Amino acid sequence: MGAQLPSARSKGRRTPMADINVTPLVDVMLVLLIIFMVTAPLLTAGVQVNLPESRAKPLDQDQKPVQISIDERGAIFLDNGEVTESDLPDILAEIATQRGEDKPQVFLRADTRLDYGKVMRVMGELNRAGLNKVSLVTTGEGKD
Repeated sequence: MGAQLPSARSKGRRTPMADINVTPLVDVMLVLLIIFMVTAPLLTAGVQVNLPESRAKPLDQDQKPVQISIDERGAIFLDNGEVTESDLPDILAEIATQRGEDKPQVFLRADTRLDYGKVMRVMGELNRAGLNKVSLVTTGEGKD
Protein backbone atom coordinates (compact mmCIF):
# COMPACT_ATOMS: atom_id res chain seq x y z
CA MET A 1 0.00 0.00 0.00
CA GLY A 2 2.63 2.50 1.03
CA ALA A 3 6.18 2.95 -0.13
CA GLN A 4 8.45 -0.02 0.25
CA LEU A 5 11.11 0.36 2.81
CA PRO A 6 14.54 -0.78 1.75
CA SER A 7 15.46 -4.02 3.41
CA ALA A 8 18.82 -4.90 4.71
CA ARG A 9 19.49 -7.16 1.75
CA SER A 10 18.80 -4.58 -0.99
CA LYS A 11 21.12 -1.95 0.48
CA GLY A 12 19.46 0.97 -1.35
CA ARG A 13 18.86 -0.71 -4.71
CA ARG A 14 15.40 -0.42 -6.17
CA THR A 15 13.42 -3.55 -6.92
CA PRO A 16 11.83 -3.75 -10.36
CA MET A 17 8.18 -2.78 -10.49
CA ALA A 18 6.01 -5.76 -11.50
CA ASP A 19 2.81 -3.80 -12.24
CA ILE A 20 1.80 -2.92 -15.82
CA ASN A 21 0.63 0.62 -16.46
CA VAL A 22 -2.54 0.21 -18.55
CA THR A 23 -3.45 3.90 -18.69
CA PRO A 24 -1.70 4.54 -22.06
CA LEU A 25 -3.32 1.43 -23.51
CA VAL A 26 -6.78 2.57 -22.42
CA ASP A 27 -6.13 6.06 -23.84
CA VAL A 28 -5.12 4.67 -27.24
CA MET A 29 -8.10 2.30 -27.33
CA LEU A 30 -10.55 5.12 -26.52
CA VAL A 31 -9.08 7.30 -29.27
CA LEU A 32 -9.41 4.42 -31.76
CA LEU A 33 -13.00 3.81 -30.65
CA ILE A 34 -13.89 7.46 -31.23
CA ILE A 35 -12.24 7.41 -34.66
CA PHE A 36 -14.22 4.32 -35.72
CA MET A 37 -17.47 5.75 -34.36
CA VAL A 38 -17.00 8.94 -36.37
CA THR A 39 -15.88 7.32 -39.64
CA ALA A 40 -18.30 4.35 -39.74
CA PRO A 41 -21.35 6.37 -40.86
CA LEU A 42 -19.27 8.01 -43.57
CA LEU A 43 -18.44 4.63 -45.15
CA THR A 44 -22.02 4.08 -46.27
CA ALA A 45 -21.89 6.67 -49.01
CA GLY A 46 -24.50 6.65 -51.69
CA VAL A 47 -27.35 8.51 -53.22
CA GLN A 48 -29.93 9.69 -50.70
CA VAL A 49 -33.22 8.07 -51.72
CA ASN A 50 -36.44 7.87 -49.71
CA LEU A 51 -37.33 4.18 -50.26
CA PRO A 52 -40.82 2.69 -50.04
CA GLU A 53 -41.62 0.11 -47.39
CA SER A 54 -42.20 -3.63 -47.90
CA ARG A 55 -42.36 -6.86 -45.91
CA ALA A 56 -40.40 -8.91 -48.47
CA LYS A 57 -37.44 -11.04 -47.38
CA PRO A 58 -33.90 -9.97 -48.34
CA LEU A 59 -32.28 -11.73 -51.31
CA ASP A 60 -29.20 -13.96 -51.22
CA GLN A 61 -26.46 -12.92 -53.63
CA ASP A 62 -23.15 -14.29 -54.85
CA GLN A 63 -21.56 -11.37 -56.67
CA LYS A 64 -21.62 -7.61 -56.25
CA PRO A 65 -24.83 -6.25 -57.78
CA VAL A 66 -25.17 -3.23 -60.03
CA GLN A 67 -27.01 -0.47 -58.16
CA ILE A 68 -29.19 2.00 -60.01
CA SER A 69 -30.72 4.83 -57.99
CA ILE A 70 -33.23 7.46 -59.04
CA ASP A 71 -33.55 10.40 -56.67
CA GLU A 72 -36.56 12.67 -56.16
CA ARG A 73 -35.44 15.00 -58.99
CA GLY A 74 -35.38 12.09 -61.45
CA ALA A 75 -31.58 12.02 -61.72
CA ILE A 76 -30.24 8.51 -62.44
CA PHE A 77 -27.17 7.18 -60.64
CA LEU A 78 -25.25 4.04 -61.59
CA ASP A 79 -23.58 2.90 -58.37
CA ASN A 80 -22.57 6.38 -57.13
CA GLY A 81 -21.96 8.18 -60.43
CA GLU A 82 -24.68 10.21 -62.11
CA VAL A 83 -25.58 9.27 -65.69
CA THR A 84 -27.94 10.92 -68.14
CA GLU A 85 -31.02 9.14 -69.41
CA SER A 86 -29.63 9.23 -72.95
CA ASP A 87 -26.34 7.56 -71.89
CA LEU A 88 -28.05 4.87 -69.80
CA PRO A 89 -28.79 2.37 -72.65
CA ASP A 90 -25.16 2.33 -73.82
CA ILE A 91 -23.81 1.90 -70.29
CA LEU A 92 -26.26 -0.92 -69.51
CA ALA A 93 -25.42 -2.69 -72.78
CA GLU A 94 -21.72 -2.46 -71.90
CA ILE A 95 -22.36 -3.93 -68.44
CA ALA A 96 -24.38 -6.78 -69.97
CA THR A 97 -21.65 -7.66 -72.49
CA GLN A 98 -18.83 -7.48 -69.92
CA ARG A 99 -20.37 -10.14 -67.72
CA GLY A 100 -21.21 -12.52 -70.59
CA GLU A 101 -23.89 -15.13 -69.92
CA ASP A 102 -23.75 -14.61 -66.15
CA LYS A 103 -25.81 -11.42 -66.02
CA PRO A 104 -25.39 -9.38 -62.84
CA GLN A 105 -28.10 -8.73 -60.29
CA VAL A 106 -29.45 -5.18 -60.55
CA PHE A 107 -30.75 -3.33 -57.49
CA LEU A 108 -33.12 -0.53 -58.47
CA ARG A 109 -33.68 2.11 -55.80
CA ALA A 110 -36.28 4.80 -56.57
CA ASP A 111 -37.58 7.62 -54.41
CA THR A 112 -41.22 7.31 -53.29
CA ARG A 113 -42.06 10.80 -54.61
CA LEU A 114 -40.83 9.91 -58.09
CA ASP A 115 -43.08 9.57 -61.12
CA TYR A 116 -43.90 5.90 -61.85
CA GLY A 117 -43.19 6.42 -65.55
CA LYS A 118 -39.57 7.34 -64.87
CA VAL A 119 -39.02 4.08 -62.99
CA MET A 120 -40.65 2.10 -65.78
CA ARG A 121 -38.46 3.78 -68.42
CA VAL A 122 -35.33 2.73 -66.50
CA MET A 123 -36.70 -0.81 -66.11
CA GLY A 124 -37.42 -0.89 -69.85
CA GLU A 125 -33.80 0.02 -70.59
CA LEU A 126 -32.64 -2.72 -68.22
CA ASN A 127 -34.84 -5.23 -70.04
CA ARG A 128 -33.63 -4.06 -73.46
CA ALA A 129 -30.00 -4.51 -72.34
CA GLY A 130 -30.77 -8.07 -71.20
CA LEU A 131 -30.40 -7.35 -67.49
CA ASN A 132 -33.48 -9.18 -66.25
CA LYS A 133 -32.42 -9.93 -62.67
CA VAL A 134 -33.88 -6.71 -61.27
CA SER A 135 -34.70 -6.29 -57.58
CA LEU A 136 -36.62 -3.27 -56.34
CA VAL A 137 -35.05 -2.10 -53.07
CA THR A 138 -37.33 -1.13 -50.16
CA THR A 139 -36.77 -0.29 -46.51
CA GLY A 140 -38.23 -3.57 -45.22
CA GLU A 141 -40.63 -1.98 -42.74
CA GLY A 142 -44.05 -2.65 -44.22
CA LYS A 143 -47.28 -1.37 -42.74
CA ASP A 144 -50.23 -3.70 -42.14
